[in-house]
Amino acid sequence: MVRGLSRREERMAELLTRAGMNKNVARAVVYLSKVKEAVSREIEIGANLRQPEVSLAMKELRERGWVKMRKLKRKGKGRPLKCYKLAVDLRDIAKGLIEKREELKKLEGELKELEKAIGIE
Repeated sequence: MVRGLSRREERMAELLTRAGMNKNVARAVVYLSKVKEAVSREIEIGANLRQPEVSLAMKELRERGWVKMRKLKRKGKGRPLKCYKLAVDLRDIAKGLIEKREELKKLEGELKELEKAIGIE
């Protein structure tokens, strides 16, 4: 049985979204952080996403190098299942976002300095 996100995990996904991460990516990351690995269908249920949203989120996460994918053979015929797991700890992902915030603060200070230099106030 697949468990959905807890209130705490929902809040974490919301905070990641507010920090600039795509909502579906944030929900998928938080879900994957609580399980060892999951197939697409489990991510759909656990993160409360639709199949196309899971596919797009996993594509973005693979491009960022945050997720590893492996294929599981099914018994009989049919496409293999895609199984995903986080390649990077959720804390490291959050640290990266925090570093971006620091870069933005620095840029904001430089822009204020530019406004003064040009005379825009």
